[in-house]
Amino acid sequence: MKYLFFKTNETWTGTFLRWTLSLVFIPHGLQKTFGLFGGMGFSKTMEVFTHDLHLPSVVAFTVVMVEFLGSLLLLLGLGTKFWALSFIGLLAGIMLTTHIENGFFMNWFGTQKGEGCQFDILAIGIALALLVEGAGKLSIDGQIFSRRNNLTN
Repeated sequence: MKYLFFKTNETWTGTFLRWTLSLVFIPHGLQKTFGLFGGMGFSKTMEVFTHDLHLPSVVAFTVVMVEFLGSLLLLLGLGTKFWALSFIGLLAGIMLTTHIENGFFMNWFGTQKGEGCQFDILAIGIALALLVEGAGKLSIDGQIFSRRNNLTN
C-alpha cells in the first residue's frame, strides 16, 4: 500500500507534464534560494515573506522549498504525487491570497494592479493531472514502483 504513492502510468503524458511544471518553476526556486534570474536569494526572500507579507516562517520556508526542491525532484520524477499536491497547495494559496483580487488574466501589458489567477489555474491543472497520471516514463517513481512489483510477484 505504501508504494501506491510512487505508482505511475508508464506513458509520456506524465513525463511531459512534470517536465513542464518543473521547468516553469525551477527559475522561481533559483530566484528564491540563490538570487539567480534577478531574484533576492534565500535570506532576503525569507525576510520579505515573513516581515512584509506576514507569512509564518514555516510557510515562507515551505514556499521556497516547494519551488526549489519540488521543481528539481519533479524533473527527476521522485515523489511526483507528493510534489504535485504541494504545488496545488502552493498555487491555491497564492491564487486565493494574492492573484484572485486582480481578476482572471495575467498582467501581460502592465495595465492592472497585479497578476490575475490565470497562470495559477493552469499550473494547478497540470499538477492535478500528475496526481492521476503519475510521473510517467523516465522517472525514479516508476523505477521504485516497478521494482516493488517485481519483488512481490
